[in-house]
Amino acid sequence: MSEAAGGRVFIDLHCHTSASHDSLSRPRDVVRVAAARGLTHLAITDHDRIEGALAARDAAQAGICVIVGEEIRTREGDLIGLFLERPIPPGLAAREAAAAVREQGGLVGLPHPFDRFRGSLLAGGATLPGGTGALDALAPSLDYVEAFNARVPFPAANERAAAYAAAHGLPGVAVSDAHTLLEVGIAYAVATGPVGDAAELRATLVGARLVTGRASYLVRAVTPFARLVQHLRGRGRIPPGTER
Repeated sequence: MSEAAGGRVFIDLHCHTSASHDSLSRPRDVVRVAAARGLTHLAITDHDRIEGALAARDAAQAGICVIVGEEIRTREGDLIGLFLERPIPPGLAAREAAAAVREQGGLVGLPHPFDRFRGSLLAGGATLPGGTGALDALAPSLDYVEAFNARVPFPAANERAAAYAAAHGLPGVAVSDAHTLLEVGIAYAVATGPVGDAAELRATLVGARLVTGRASYLVRAVTPFARLVQHLRGRGRIPPGTER
């Protein structure tokens, strides 16, 4: 896998392509932009599928590593799976989905856990620190937490996510959650490599420095338009242009 000069790695672990129902960014364009902005590692995490990630990996140029991932819709809310070989089906319980990721040797991430405007794992009303809600019960199944998600509209939600990560001894990361090319790499983690597999990434994330840029509201407003376009194209299949 790629490593920058001096052993530093620049990692964005949450990004979407046109394989998602709410993005129009072709996989080859996403990796091209990510490389141009200096990322060394990019996780493609489309909703409930990995075809876009596989296409992005095939299109990746020297200097950037694409991690095949998925944003998994569980019964309780969203999880991220990384280093996948097969997609995890939606609709499982969160712990079952996490176990399915681990069975493939992958990592389990918790995306935007306190964002009330998306499919976040808010069930149980967890309080921090030391709460007794669903999030606390899920902590042993997790490898990292999105302590900063660039698409979360209110800072308090990211602050609670960072507090949750600290309370449970989990690495916190910053991610772009990019749905457009303008957002790729707007937030990321800087760490010291190497990152050759899931175990190395998990170790590398401990103590990573977080770069926390934010997507503008104007850019995020493109997402409803993307949903409409994808619906008209046929939501049940990969849209034209996804393959490369």
